[in-house]
Amino acid sequence: MTNIAIFGANGRMGRVLIEAIEQSNENTLTGASVRPTSSLVGVDVGELAGIGKKGLNVTADLGDNISNIDVLIDFTLPDALSANLDMCIKHNKPIVIGTTGLTQEQKQILDNASQHIPVVFAANYSVGVNLMLNLVRQAASVMADTADIEILEAHHRFKKDAPSGTAVAIGEAIASEIGRDLSSCAVYGREGDTGERDHNTIGFATVRAGDVVGEHTALFADIGERLEITHKASSRLTFAKGAVKAANWLIDKPAGLYDMEDVLGFK
Repeated sequence: MTNIAIFGANGRMGRVLIEAIEQSNENTLTGASVRPTSSLVGVDVGELAGIGKKGLNVTADLGDNISNIDVLIDFTLPDALSANLDMCIKHNKPIVIGTTGLTQEQKQILDNASQHIPVVFAANYSVGVNLMLNLVRQAASVMADTADIEILEAHHRFKKDAPSGTAVAIGEAIASEIGRDLSSCAVYGREGDTGERDHNTIGFATVRAGDVVGEHTALFADIGERLEITHKASSRLTFAKGAVKAANWLIDKPAGLYDMEDVLGFK
């Protein structure tokens, strides 16, 4: 039985993670934290997630119960990343991170932390999305010479970063496969007289609306045909279950930076 704790239990993913851990027969939720200033400190985690009392209260500091925690999961905001990693390093605990919208500096902090503890970091913890990353590489290797490549994504109105971390991961997978540098070939918006499309670019289109959980399409369009590889998520529970799977996988791993494709054995 794996004892799991959650940073940011009051977030959309935090609440679903509580539910996912409770549904699992292999894991126990032994900690859930929120910011010290939150009015939710002391609230039962089950009531927070809407699944009934569970006898565990939300805390402001997971360090108070660290001896009862095997691995931590973090889906908080980027500005909390450094402090959360510091706590895990201090107590030598592995961590699964799903926070998106990281700056290059924050990515470096993450990389530095992985030299001390095992870390799984992924833009998306869905099994289907990670399979999609493999499929787009295969499509790119065959079609990129002649096809134009576009990545379309849609999320709910509350998402703060754009394009999504998953869309960027898809772009990076494609660019890596065909020897392009995404930072120099990505086009994130078009307006006005843009001229003819540069074949070597990878375009991104972003939609933010309503309660869309997450939709991603990689489009390979040639003259006379096009291939679309699409993943649609209808529940955040999909991502939460993937993160819990990653937490279990990470327990006995050495220090290092892993991703969901490592967890699923795709590499």
